[in-house]
Amino acid sequence: MSNALAVATVTQALALLIESNLGPEMDIAVKVETRKPPAEPPTEPTVNVFLYQVTPNASMRHTDLPTRASDGTLVKRPAAPLDLHYLISAYGEEAELVGQRLIGCVVRILHEIPVLPRELIELAAERPHLAGSDLAASEQRVRFTPTVMDIDETSKLWGMLHHTPYTLSVAYQASLVLIEGRERPVPAKPVERRTVRALPFGAPGAPVPPAADTPPAEEPTSVGDTATENETENETESAAENAREKKPETKPTADAPVKKRAASRTAAAKTPAKRAATASRTRTHTRGKPGKGADGTES
Repeated sequence: MSNALAVATVTQALALLIESNLGPEMDIAVKVETRKPPAEPPTEPTVNVFLYQVTPNASMRHTDLPTRASDGTLVKRPAAPLDLHYLISAYGEEAELVGQRLIGCVVRILHEIPVLPRELIELAAERPHLAGSDLAASEQRVRFTPTVMDIDETSKLWGMLHHTPYTLSVAYQASLVLIEGRERPVPAKPVERRTVRALPFGAPGAPVPPAADTPPAEEPTSVGDTATENETENETESAAENAREKKPETKPTADAPVKKRAASRTAAAKTPAKRAATASRTRTHTRGKPGKGADGTES
């Protein structure tokens, strides 16, 4: 987190980073300026650092909100996450390709040192116009990433610079810069007294255990208990079936002897009639056949 001077501090620190790391490729004096490209190109070797756009950081835009307590006091300060977009241009003698050599050095520096060093931030904050900057104390580090710009975007960018001739340039994005609000959060109140006590159940002043007020819940049966209950139920059912099989027959009622005697009389009455019918059929069959005499001839 940092205050509103963070944006200018990053720009000044970036200029110091480029100026202190141009060697050993560049053995000539190079001037590094923090301004927009001039309408009249300088003749001496110059690197121009121009902040042309500031945008909200897309990933952190909606994650940080001011936090207040129930009574309205501020607990956490809000912070605005920003991305800084830079256009770095190089000027020099065209015959010696000074501008191209400078652009090569800038690309090498920001690729080799992509994170802004804390020492350069502190050195930049020593400028009179940046006094009071606290970017060096911020936990969030600023990182530089190259930005790809096609011909259309490049022409639009240079078209906004009125009467400024185009020169060889590279674009970089610096993120993340957090700018906090000015209001200071109210610190939390210290603990005035401790109310934590450890007492066993049953001691004077100890809370009543939950089991004393509510009936105990049924304990879940384990697998072994379930199997035992099933075996007990099976044995009970088997004993009931055996008892039904061995159960004596129902005692005859009072009408059973009378019905049995009547059936016996009917059977006794049918026996002589059956014998008489049999004898009658025998006589009839014998009477119809020819008889034989004493000598064996038929009569």
